[in-house]
Amino acid sequence: MAELYPVNETFLSWQGEGVHMGRKAFFIRLQGCPVKCTWCDSASTWHPQYVPKNIRKASPDELAKEAGESHPDFVVLTGGEPCVHDLVPLVNALKAAKLKVHLETCGAYEIPEGLDWVTVSPKWAKLPVAESLAKADEVKLIIEVPDSAEKWTAAVGGAWVSKSVWLHPEWSRRADSSILKAITDFVKANGAPYRAGWQVHKPYMADSLDARARPPAPLGGDPGLGF
Repeated sequence: MAELYPVNETFLSWQGEGVHMGRKAFFIRLQGCPVKCTWCDSASTWHPQYVPKNIRKASPDELAKEAGESHPDFVVLTGGEPCVHDLVPLVNALKAAKLKVHLETCGAYEIPEGLDWVTVSPKWAKLPVAESLAKADEVKLIIEVPDSAEKWTAAVGGAWVSKSVWLHPEWSRRADSSILKAITDFVKANGAPYRAGWQVHKPYMADSLDARARPPAPLGGDPGLGF
């Protein structure tokens, strides 16, 4: 029997973060996450208050067919935490459909081979492993408090393997001047590989324009667009 994946949502949008920002992308968001960040912006993948009553189960071929019909520049596997699942059959099906495959993960679990791009966004509740950081094409640090960047850099031994380390304000604090100043000061003081980042798709409301996307379920507060 083919592997069936618990799917929170699928939708066509564009990548709102990182090196590939602005490019057409098909997102496959898988259900389940043991990390459980207090400010999670995808709480419907794990939080009992938000988990959907009915979770779709889909085979690798079903998902590859659905993604291929949108003709995206690439497919993003995300969550929750996608790497708690055996992604090999899904990656193989997507590659067989001639699709490029990107992954977004906290880096605490094994990352499959064959991916075209890996984004690691480490979380304190479940620290990334060295093997995952070594595979990261880019790193996305969530800046929750002004010294988050310093703390994370110290936690990985003072240096990153990736050539791009994005500093993103935790979304519920995106208008907090202390967070934004900390990001600006850190990039100005250190330069590469650090880069100031933003979740550009959110003010565009780009994801929600696809009827397949679920309404946002953020734990960090109102997902509204105020700045």
